[in-house]
Amino acid sequence: VQLQGVWGGLVQAGGSLRLSCAAPGLTLNHYAIGWFRQAPGKEREGVSRISARDGTTYYLDSVKGRFAISRDNAKHTVYLQMNSLKPEDTAVYYCAADQHPYYDGTSSPTYWGQGTQVTVSS
Repeated sequence: VQLQGVWGGLVQAGGSLRLSCAAPGLTLNHYAIGWFRQAPGKEREGVSRISARDGTTYYLDSVKGRFAISRDNAKHTVYLQMNSLKPEDTAVYYCAADQHPYYDGTSSPTYWGQGTQVTVSS
């Protein structure tokens, strides 16, 4: 099963992008979903997560108030809406799905998605 993360790209500072994560053949609703990012020369960090059951969300402090994670259960898709983007948000973004409904992002998830480059120009 491969998670498909799409719709990254190049945007100016202050702009917006929406990333999506879908998995054909996988009932994504049953999984907690996390978004991670890795910038050049830096360690991968967890950006946001949403639980499988009650939609509990988590955000990295530096993205709170700017990013929003959401689910469309009918489409088995999870989105990461990124607003007010900053150059320091530039990274390869990955989605991940974990079978634990309240996955906390500290362990390797069940599935990783392909990365998508997000570049924010100043």
